[in-house]
Amino acid sequence: MLLRLLLMLGWPAYNLLLATYVAWPRRRRTAPPVPDGPVEFWIVIPCLNEERVVGNTVRAALALTAPGLTSRVLVVDDGSDDATPHVLAGIADPRLHVLRRELPNARKGKGAALNAAYQQIREWTRERGLTADQVVLGVIDGDGRGSPTILAEVAAALADPAIGAVQCRVRIHNRDKLLGAVQDLEFGCIADASQLLRVRMGSVGLGGNGQFTRLSALELLGDRPWSDCLVEDMELGLRMHLAGVAIRYVWRACITQQGVTDVKRLLRQRTRWAQGNLQCARYLPVLYRSAKVTNRALVEMSYYLLAPWMNAIGSVLVVGFWLYAGIALVARGGLPLAGSTGALAVWLGSLLLPGVVWALLHRLRLRDERFGRMLRAGLVYPAFLLLGLVSTWRAVARQATGRNGWAKTERLVEAPAA
Repeated sequence: MLLRLLLMLGWPAYNLLLATYVAWPRRRRTAPPVPDGPVEFWIVIPCLNEERVVGNTVRAALALTAPGLTSRVLVVDDGSDDATPHVLAGIADPRLHVLRRELPNARKGKGAALNAAYQQIREWTRERGLTADQVVLGVIDGDGRGSPTILAEVAAALADPAIGAVQCRVRIHNRDKLLGAVQDLEFGCIADASQLLRVRMGSVGLGGNGQFTRLSALELLGDRPWSDCLVEDMELGLRMHLAGVAIRYVWRACITQQGVTDVKRLLRQRTRWAQGNLQCARYLPVLYRSAKVTNRALVEMSYYLLAPWMNAIGSVLVVGFWLYAGIALVARGGLPLAGSTGALAVWLGSLLLPGVVWALLHRLRLRDERFGRMLRAGLVYPAFLLLGLVSTWRAVARQATGRNGWAKTERLVEAPAA
């Protein structure tokens, strides 16, 4: 009986507590003046066959400005063989720089492309006489769009010399369909809540889109800060924490990206992320021994690094429990209709309530989508989580068999921006 209650009530209770924490009114701290922080931003756009989106992305990046800051854009063309070079050549702006990588050095992964950009920017910084503390590298994916105030918000956060990296909130810009709305609920609300909690725990993580790091913080990690891990962004965040670099989360600044529009591609994307989590689990012993990682941060980091394994084992236990309960009920002639109806109602309520809570919080905090649409997204969120369990088991199988290669996520065609 106790196990049944925990299974039915533990998940909604956790979601309610997390949502309450996020929704609780908090006073906005006065941001330090931007001149005390960095003076130059490099927006790095790693790019491989991005002809469908790169034009809009580069123009949007060039439009990002902030008082007292210089911003430049570096596109790393990682051996594209479509019309990407032609699209880039058609954008005339002295702040745009294109770093073309050719085979066999190209197409070694996103981490290798970012390392090439880092090494080039470090060289240019030294030639121009700037210090590494004054320069920031921001990563925006080929489909990313930054909010108008993103540079000002990030610069204000980095005005604190103890902060070496900043992660921005991520949203989905093609959220007009149900699958896109579910992903926006996940990124813009649930992941946002997790990051806000990590601010308190001292364990803020970096994401692939919308991460900003000081050049000086990257230099602490050597010539190749990014690795060939399938989630090179998560691994960079872990290495930053191990180096004693503080990371801040800025939820008012936002990066939007394309959501995956069909289940097959979504499953493939989430399998890659889950396998990357499995690869990063090797950092647990190092995190445990590190004097620069607090106990609170260690607990939270251990949770998300072990989450794929816990999901895999937990899914087996839950399925086994329900099979056992079903067999036992059949052997006893089943439950009375009233009892089975009540148990089913409680079970469905505990399953669907978290999605309803997150849909309401999405409406209250973001106010850019109708509640009805997000409510539908919240009600199908349990099926979205079930897809995550399938992804986890696929990732375990791939990791066990040594399969680490991945094709990039295919983009949707976008109309040229006005």
